[in-house]
Amino acid sequence: MAEFAVWIKDHLPTQRRLIQLYSALLYNAHLKGFISGNIYTGKTKFVCVPGFNCYSCPGAVGACPLGALQNALASSGKRAPSYILGILLLYGLILGRSICGWLCPAGLLQELLHKIPSPKLKKSRVTRVLSYLKYVILAVFVVALPLWYTRQELPLPAFCKYICPVGSFEGAVGLLSNPANSAKFSMLGILFTRKFIILLIIVCACVFVYRAFCRFICPLGAIYGLFARFCIIGVKVNDDKCIHCGKCVSHCGMDVRRVGDHECINCGECMSVCPTKAISIKAGKVCLASPESVADEGAKLRSGRNRAAAWLLALAVLAGALWYFNHTDSSPNALDAADSSVSEAVDDSVDESIPVGKEPGMRAPDFSAPLYLAEGDFTLSEHRGKTVIVNFWATWCTPCVAELPHFNRLFLEKNGELEIVAIHSSLVTDDVEAYLSKCDYSMPFAHDQSGDIISSFGGSTMLPHTVIIDPEGIIVYNSTGSLSYEKLESLLP
Repeated sequence: MAEFAVWIKDHLPTQRRLIQLYSALLYNAHLKGFISGNIYTGKTKFVCVPGFNCYSCPGAVGACPLGALQNALASSGKRAPSYILGILLLYGLILGRSICGWLCPAGLLQELLHKIPSPKLKKSRVTRVLSYLKYVILAVFVVALPLWYTRQELPLPAFCKYICPVGSFEGAVGLLSNPANSAKFSMLGILFTRKFIILLIIVCACVFVYRAFCRFICPLGAIYGLFARFCIIGVKVNDDKCIHCGKCVSHCGMDVRRVGDHECINCGECMSVCPTKAISIKAGKVCLASPESVADEGAKLRSGRNRAAAWLLALAVLAGALWYFNHTDSSPNALDAADSSVSEAVDDSVDESIPVGKEPGMRAPDFSAPLYLAEGDFTLSEHRGKTVIVNFWATWCTPCVAELPHFNRLFLEKNGELEIVAIHSSLVTDDVEAYLSKCDYSMPFAHDQSGDIISSFGGSTMLPHTVIIDPEGIIVYNSTGSLSYEKLESLLP
């Protein structure tokens, strides 16, 4: 029993591991999203969490700062990206790469993968050179490409679209693993295949290389690394005690040249190997952890009390977040909302024996949506007798923006024979009217203010999404994914 007790004590999670797990759960507190297969689109989605966590994860309750930065840069021709730059500045100056070491779910996953028994690649000059690759990726995929495509009025979060393994795992795999999203497999193409291969390569690399993604690829870590000299919280070295033995650098799994540099994630693991106890974690002049505090019984007792109080407060916050984000009435897309713009009302000319629903062959639910650049609403029932195409889109969705000309061309060519309305997502990150005023579109545009309209057709935040309704009000097509002009024309009843 004594040996078992010692084994348990040796394998208890560390304080840092508990904080990592807590952060991952708090970032993804919308647990019912994993059951329903939908992502949360409430007001907190406009707030960026500090760590790397995909916006499209079914549990995510906040935005990823890297994705927000790319979208902000893609919209920089319309408005200054002041919010996200301010958030990154705030996180960087206060925490720096402590976020990587303590508050990033991606970092936690990498460390757990590295625990799998296997030969391990030791750091060297090669890995140190490769650690600068993430700055190249930051410059090209996060900054340059989104800015370049703003000239073509196409939002392109290039890192998210072409590389991000976190998006592939949390977003794509997280959503597609739910049976409710089985129909979405038809959307997958070569782009997903490439990203999935990248994900597998990085996962395998993390087994053999400590934090491979964090060290060589992660642009968010590159951004936070720029604040290494200025951040308030981090690992500090007492120069009076330091004997420059180098044990701290050799023990570190990251490609640091010295403790606290731009590659240091401030995990504090080096404190245990420092022979002179010269290393501590500080917030300004306040010591948060040091070898002396572990040895001093009085300091240990005070630290234990403070730690217990902090954890009680943190658990209360987590419990409140879990209740709020998983309460049955908290979803902004609840179809039974009192002020829903969606109705099952249809006119008397429609066969009421056909049920209202979202599947082809069912009656389309009626809805009203406020128009952009015009007075009034677009109401589906007012266009009975015509084929109606409803296209759900968003300014931040590159495939959506690319296919809008196809819908407008069809609208002009049919010249009143059918009705087309492009309904913007409830998530608005740009000035949609300003965007549309620069475009030469003739078809009407409307806004799904609450998200209820797309939900009534079985959609979520996966865009673009197109519904085709025949003159009798029956759904003949309802699917997510891009459409060419030829495909769109062939779907008309």
